[in-house]
Amino acid sequence: MSENIQVGSVLTGKVTGIQPYGAFVALDENTQGLVHISEITHGYVKDVNEHLTVGDEVKVKVLSIDEAAGKIGLSIRATEEAPEQPQRAKKPRSKRPAAVVQHQDDSAQGFNTLKDKLQEWINQSDMAKK
Repeated sequence: MSENIQVGSVLTGKVTGIQPYGAFVALDENTQGLVHISEITHGYVKDVNEHLTVGDEVKVKVLSIDEAAGKIGLSIRATEEAPEQPQRAKKPRSKRPAAVVQHQDDSAQGFNTLKDKLQEWINQSDMAKK
């Protein structure tokens, strides 16, 4: 790896290859790094080819250097000013309706526990036998 390349350096390089996950950029004759798809520009990038082509000269910032693996992580978007986000109007929060509690008297039809129904079934069975 080149000694003049350090983390935080801003350099000019040339795009040498494009993959679905990013673009390879040559920093000099012997050194190249990868600009991951998430570091190409501010915002969402669906296809690297919509933003870069082989041979493009790009300004990149060195994000990481892994001497052992021989890899350099680069960013194009770190060299660009982030676009200003439009102010979104705050929506008033809607109040949730309070829970409605309904009381039923015991004589109303509805859910009965198995214990209550069991006695009723026994009585019906006894009446059917008579």
